[in-house]
Amino acid sequence: MTISFIGPILLIGAALLTGVLIVLLQPLLRRYALARPNARSSHREPTPQGGGMAVVGATLALTALAVVVSSGLGWTALTALAPLFAATLLLAVVGAVDDIITLEVIPRLLLQGIAVILVVVALPNELRIVSWLPPVLERALLVLGALWFVNLTNFMDGIDWITVAEVVPVSATLGILGLLGVLPASATLIAFALLGATIGFAPFNRPVARLFLGDVGSLPIGLLLAWLLIQLAAAGHLAAALLLPLYYLADATITLLRRLINGERIMQAHRSHFYQRATDNGLTVPQIVARVFATNILLGGLTIGSVLAGSRLVEIAALAIGSVLVAVLLVGFSRKPA
Repeated sequence: MTISFIGPILLIGAALLTGVLIVLLQPLLRRYALARPNARSSHREPTPQGGGMAVVGATLALTALAVVVSSGLGWTALTALAPLFAATLLLAVVGAVDDIITLEVIPRLLLQGIAVILVVVALPNELRIVSWLPPVLERALLVLGALWFVNLTNFMDGIDWITVAEVVPVSATLGILGLLGVLPASATLIAFALLGATIGFAPFNRPVARLFLGDVGSLPIGLLLAWLLIQLAAAGHLAAALLLPLYYLADATITLLRRLINGERIMQAHRSHFYQRATDNGLTVPQIVARVFATNILLGGLTIGSVLAGSRLVEIAALAIGSVLVAVLLVGFSRKPA
């Protein structure tokens, strides 16, 4: 079966399986994985977390099945994905433990680093993004970049539906690019599976959420997205790989730098992200996620258009336009509505 045929089926199957798994897991999550409000929280009542178990489980299980039955892929391709799947499961376990007992910063970062290194080391030797960089330096930068993306995905998962508003447009864009032949077939299937699983999670996380993703979901989702973006960059579209997740990159990175400059403890719970400041400035959660979703749709459209144009100049111009869009969003979040 071809990717164009399997992709939509995979999307629907992942959405349905995620919903079923969440229904089955909810009694367990209510008992053992309640998220209680803290300095970072936007919710006021204890709420079950750990919905990411279903999202990640459905994504990996159905991707594996789809790879095996796909024409031209099969068991060899699944074996090639084994390091990514193993690293994703490792981060899911780390996140699950952290959701329940809260891990210390150093062991958490160490385990995240091991997962990211496993993924980067497993990349094909011929995979290059910036050809003039020494390969060792490029791989080191990929490790640092992927580790940051894993953490920023976790940091940004702070209000209802915001991860849905990020992952759905990003994974949908990657899936479309895969169908257009820009991404490898296995990456395309992962994008569709993640898209479907996130859609399946969305009804349970809609404001006011009955279930949170939890670190068990945000950490491995960050790794899967980082790997997909590496595939896009390796296909000759580095600017597009930066453009597509630009809102998350900008909000998290600017917030981190601002806290460092102010001498604040960067690993301490806080409400300094732009989307969190927006809630303090009077915007409702639906208003915030609608703005994030709309911006990500525009970034996705710019990404597809720039990639299809086949011009590095067009990709850079699209990145510049996307930067303006994200800047407008961040400034809007920083100000009280008139």
